[in-house]
Amino acid sequence: MDTLQSLLEPGAARDALTSNLLTLFSLLCVVGAALKIRSHPIWARAFATVLRRRRFSVIVLGLFFSVAILDSIEWVGGEGAGEDKVAAMEARSLLDRAFSGSREKSYSAPFAQEEFYDHSPLVHPGAHPLGTNILGQDVVYALLKGAKVALLIGGLTSAIAIPLALFFGMLAGYYGGRLDDIIFFVMSTLASMPSILLLVALIMALGKSTFSVCVALGVTSWVGLSRLTRGETMKLRELDYVLAARSLGVSHRRILLTHILPNLMHLVVITFVLMFSGLVLAEATLAWLGIGVDGSWGQMIAQAKDELSRQPVIWWNIGAAGVALFSLLLAVNRVGDALRDVLDPRTISGDHS
Repeated sequence: MDTLQSLLEPGAARDALTSNLLTLFSLLCVVGAALKIRSHPIWARAFATVLRRRRFSVIVLGLFFSVAILDSIEWVGGEGAGEDKVAAMEARSLLDRAFSGSREKSYSAPFAQEEFYDHSPLVHPGAHPLGTNILGQDVVYALLKGAKVALLIGGLTSAIAIPLALFFGMLAGYYGGRLDDIIFFVMSTLASMPSILLLVALIMALGKSTFSVCVALGVTSWVGLSRLTRGETMKLRELDYVLAARSLGVSHRRILLTHILPNLMHLVVITFVLMFSGLVLAEATLAWLGIGVDGSWGQMIAQAKDELSRQPVIWWNIGAAGVALFSLLLAVNRVGDALRDVLDPRTISGDHS
């Protein structure tokens, strides 16, 4: 029956297959990165130090990542889909199925036994630790759904911005001359534009979707890292081992990939951590303007702003989203701070002095 339903709904089945393949690819990347780190003594020692210093923050990030994985493994049909004809034709994730049937009619306070306004009995009294929103959706469910969006915004956008920054920064710094002038002019032009206006313009041109927001954020976020990469490449290209490789006839492409790029990875790691926080906050700003990603914590905060003017105040929606956003960004920044201490040569030399 599920197979027949999937055939009748090729769009939903195709979207589910795409999500599952991307999830599998993400897990393989994480496993591959872990194996690579473990095989490299310097990186293994660095991450072991970070885990020792920021164990709780690493655990928090792991929990957010696990929730995002549960919200990414999905399929059409299955137990519980029959209760809603719309849900029966849509791909639903493990997280969706775990909260199947938890919807109420409207607002309810945390652990309440009755509706917030009409005081009618709840379908699931006392079963909502953070209450429900105006649609009757469990706030815990909405909160967990937002974890995937936050990680997707930070991760996918960084995957767009960091390669762009490395490509243009390394080209400009290594070759110099006219190419450097052209690339630096493009970077200066983008940096001179108000970022929020450029973001809004790109999203309006590309359409309002998760991928469009990620592309817009990626296009406007690569300039800072590209400048750092350009300056570091200018320094690295004059070092003895690069000059020796060039004098031995090693191609420029091989020099860039084997001698320049590995020496830029500390910048990439640190910039990724800092960029992640900024991107998640940028999406929250876009959600406040009404052009964010559906289901994000920023959208929850934007939708809850009018609830603060009600009497009595409905605080649990904006409070839960704010705490979740704060927790994720605090954990990311604490891990990034530890990474900076481990990878910064000046900090290391200071510890030994």
